Amino acid sequence: MDDDIELLLEKLQAIAQSGKHYGKDVFDLERYQQLEDVAKKLTAQLTHNATPENLNIFFDADTGYVTPKVDVRATTFKDDKILLVREKSSGQWSIPGGWADIGYSASEIATKETFEEAGVHTKPLRLIAIKDMQKNHYPKKNLSYIYKLFFECTPTEDDIHSGVETSEVKYFTLDEALNLNLSLERNLPEDFKMAFKCHHSKDWQTYFD
Repeated sequence: MDDDIELLLEKLQAIAQSGKHYGKDVFDLERYQQLEDVAKKLTAQLTHNATPENLNIFFDADTGYVTPKVDVRATTFKDDKILLVREKSSGQWSIPGGWADIGYSASEIATKETFEEAGVHTKPLRLIAIKDMQKNHYPKKNLSYIYKLFFECTPTEDDIHSGVETSEVKYFTLDEALNLNLSLERNLPEDFKMAFKCHHSKDWQTYFD
């Protein structure tokens, strides 16, 4: 789906959902419901792999004012190599991470996900970047609007091993990482270059956009 059309559909969904939550007038609520129905039909026509069940989950899973989801990634370095995990589901490589969970700070998610996926205890050092997934042209598997947070981390205990969702864990140089079969919706080549640049910098300024 074209990025501009996808963004317009996300905005339609957000307007409809927020209007249904905050609207008081019965006629306005009916119009917001109609707007959501139209957005669902447009999404179904423009998204080849979207089933009615997928659409209902996307449109109805949240309530209230619609905000972006947050994906947290932990770039852990050792001997100038970056820690990566191989996903069981796709066989592709990625920086450890996942969705932010309620009850955890963003840096705690970075630590938690790295331990669960790679068996490595880490200490977050600094925030490398906050990236708008839409504006930075990541491929996407769902219609959620997503912010990606990248932390630089250092290992504090290195009992490296794969987790439930990973089949292999290893440290790579930048050149080695860029030649892997990467999970591009999780991390782009530019993310690896930025992470190494941050790692080599004494005075890093967080990238945001």
